[in-house]
Amino acid sequence: MSTRSFDLNIEEVLENWEVEHAIREIIANALDEEVISRTAEIEISKDGAGDWHIRDFGRGLQIDHFTLNENQEKLSAPTGIIGKFGVGLKDALATFHRRGIDVHIRSSFGTYGLRQDHKHGFDNIVTLHVEYDDSQTNILGTEFILRGATDIDMAKAKSLFLKFTEEEILETTTYGQILHRQQGGRVYISGVLASEEPNFLFSYNITSLTDAMKKKLNRERLNVGRTTYADRVKAILKNATSSSVEELLIDQVRKRAAGEQCDEMTWIEISQKALNLMHEQEDVAYVTEYELQSRPDVLDNLKSDGYEVVVITEQQKTKLDAQVFAGGPQVRTLETYVQEYNTSFEYKFVDYSNLTSEERRIYDLTPSILALVGIAVKRIPPIRISETMRVTTDNTEGVWDSSIPAIVIKRSKLASLLGYAATLLHEAGHATTGAVDATREFEEVLTGYLGRTATAAISR
Repeated sequence: MSTRSFDLNIEEVLENWEVEHAIREIIANALDEEVISRTAEIEISKDGAGDWHIRDFGRGLQIDHFTLNENQEKLSAPTGIIGKFGVGLKDALATFHRRGIDVHIRSSFGTYGLRQDHKHGFDNIVTLHVEYDDSQTNILGTEFILRGATDIDMAKAKSLFLKFTEEEILETTTYGQILHRQQGGRVYISGVLASEEPNFLFSYNITSLTDAMKKKLNRERLNVGRTTYADRVKAILKNATSSSVEELLIDQVRKRAAGEQCDEMTWIEISQKALNLMHEQEDVAYVTEYELQSRPDVLDNLKSDGYEVVVITEQQKTKLDAQVFAGGPQVRTLETYVQEYNTSFEYKFVDYSNLTSEERRIYDLTPSILALVGIAVKRIPPIRISETMRVTTDNTEGVWDSSIPAIVIKRSKLASLLGYAATLLHEAGHATTGAVDATREFEEVLTGYLGRTATAAISR
């Protein structure tokens, strides 16, 4: 047996690390070895004496693994590798020592323990050393034995890994996985918890790291700032195609009115995706708060045509307009609906001579009807009768079409004086005043018509 001492060059450790953080690093290394060496699944167990064991079945820990250095093998490995920066093991050992956890390590290359000793050549400096016995053992892989670690320590450590949670994977994309959140949202990086996100719609496991992410990730691993992973989370969501994810994103659009939207919807790319999905799957039209107040006539037409009106922000509207202009997915905004509405009219005009005698009788009363509300013969706009009105719906009975310009009334309204007169007066109100539907201005016009009609009726 040959026992040697290896200086870890550690005087102080990360004071905010607890035992679970140190255990996390040991588990992470074991999981990495499982992936790289393609060996059996790691084992975590407690023996009869109450000591916790973490065991992999890989190639075995060697003394040079205790040096601080980037692990080139892990850096060049495929996705699924957790640690790549060579600092986790040393930090873990120092934390164990600081927290009073006795560590014993076994591999086929020998056994390892910890002790403090004077730094070689500097008797006034005491650092942490690894005691290394290079006697051969018959163990396959590497086993860490932790004496003094509690069940709570181990439970907390395992909770930091996606592998040991019950989070349901909703979808796997090129950049990572979308998970069904439990009590709160979580962001994992290569399966290890990086941050808690209480107001996220989902949890995420980022498996493809950008170079910027690799530079920003620090020794802590926990409480990683959102700016580090936000772009990757966006990429994951933008590439999502599963119905379960899409349904929840669509539901978030409706929750804006109640102020209950998740944080992902504050990202314009994600809110745009949700709006596009909703438009694909449902009969909706998007309007802004300003349009809601300023164009009640259009909103009234939208609702009459069976569309759900969804209020969006000016920023979202600008993004959707740019998308349409660039030839992307076409969505129904107020402007696009107005275009749809205008092009939906297809007239088949009927000449006066082709009307029936009863239809001509009712039509000939036009000047008398309009005179009831004070519209003189010389002010009467052109009035045309059409077999059809709109190709997309059949509930439009009359319209003031300024592009002709003329009041167009559907032929079926000539079936009765009541129906024709009501439609004629309504459209005449638009034609002679410029007032639009569903406004106070138009209500005042119609109120005036009612008063004049009543006065005329009583006078007679």
